Amino acid sequence: MPLAAGGLHASELADRLNVSRQAVAQAVAALERHDYVVRNPHPSDARARIVELTPRGRHALRVMRSNALDIEKKWRDMLGEKRFGELRETLVALLSAEAGEST
Repeated sequence: MPLAAGGLHASELADRLNVSRQAVAQAVAALERHDYVVRNPHPSDARARIVELTPRGRHALRVMRSNALDIEKKWRDMLGEKRFGELRETLVALLSAEAGEST
């Protein structure tokens, strides 16, 4: 999760997520309205803003990660280690293809 380690400029966030800057701007505005992120002045560039998680945003991230781990465990238990590994490889390949990367 790009913001988990600290704040990022919106353009850097767009690059890391492989989405348009416009998409990031819209998402950040919505997240800011709901107090999940804030935009603070960049320490060395007065024109730039850094997007950072708020305490509410950090809490939401922890909950999402916990839920994702629970789902992953459930699927691993249902499918078994081998089939779950194949599923994971397939999903990674699909995401890479969507991002325009080769696997």
